[in-house]
Amino acid sequence: MDLHIIKKTLFVLFFVPLFTNAQYTDVINSNRPGRAVSAYAVGKNVAQVEVGLVYEQQDNASINSDSNIFGADFSIRYGLLFETLEINYEGTFINQNITFTDLGTDETRTDFSRNRLGLKYLIFDPFKNPENNKPNLYSWRANNVFQWKNLIPAVSLYAGATFNLGENPFYVGDPTVSPRAAIATQSRLSPRFVLISNFAYDRIGTDFPELSYAVSLSHAFKDPKWSVFIENQGIKSDRYSDILLRSGVAYLVSPDFQADFHLGSNFKNSPSRIFAVLGFSYRLDFHKDKLVAIEDQKGGQNGKISKNSAKKKQKKKKKKKKDKIDF
Repeated sequence: MDLHIIKKTLFVLFFVPLFTNAQYTDVINSNRPGRAVSAYAVGKNVAQVEVGLVYEQQDNASINSDSNIFGADFSIRYGLLFETLEINYEGTFINQNITFTDLGTDETRTDFSRNRLGLKYLIFDPFKNPENNKPNLYSWRANNVFQWKNLIPAVSLYAGATFNLGENPFYVGDPTVSPRAAIATQSRLSPRFVLISNFAYDRIGTDFPELSYAVSLSHAFKDPKWSVFIENQGIKSDRYSDILLRSGVAYLVSPDFQADFHLGSNFKNSPSRIFAVLGFSYRLDFHKDKLVAIEDQKGGQNGKISKNSAKKKQKKKKKKKKDKIDF
């Protein structure tokens, strides 16, 4: 069999399902690695857990202190009511051991550095209409080169709250609950490149509101089980401001299980940060496709297929052939 025909067939098998159902996919859709979250939900009745084990080294030149941080970050996601809606609980629980060099004293801080619950809803999907996004079966280049329309992103809105329970040493004086809002975009630049961006306003109404962004670029290798990413995150607040850079890899162990690893650091010394995260994502797939009755299905652009449509096409073809040889 011709190699080009095999490539075209594989392309259709793998990517057409992605176009026809942009929310639910046969393969796990994880926000890991990194902090930027996808614009898409996991799919109705899909439960997903994403966990990372964190180690971080911090040195703060302004107060002459060193610290080691061990912890775990996690996300529990569930597709609620319909394909475009997701409820998401995110958290990071850490233990920080600080040594103040000038004073010769140690201090331990243990609590949530991130603890929030919210809803994400997809408001725009450029791949919603599969007719406008069919792959070109006759041109590999047309399907793989950059096109300006690929910059049009899927867009979702997030609304939720950040929780500060008890005497949290990382957020002294913050209220128990404060609102959080965010917007997430996702552009499929090519079959192998995906660009994700997030913009968030957190701890709204507190003494230290926080603005942040995250921009992530992912690339899938020829072996689609492997992918790499690079991410830039910025945080702006009167309590803490920083710019972080992350990069790492992810490996698809099975359709429902993904493992990942990444490294990251910042660009200042108050504090300087370097960290490593080893994580995994696992989903419980209870999704069921919605059945559509035959009489409600559309067989073409003009609705149902007419009874004599095949005969009409045959007549037109015969007429064209006749016209070509008719002098």
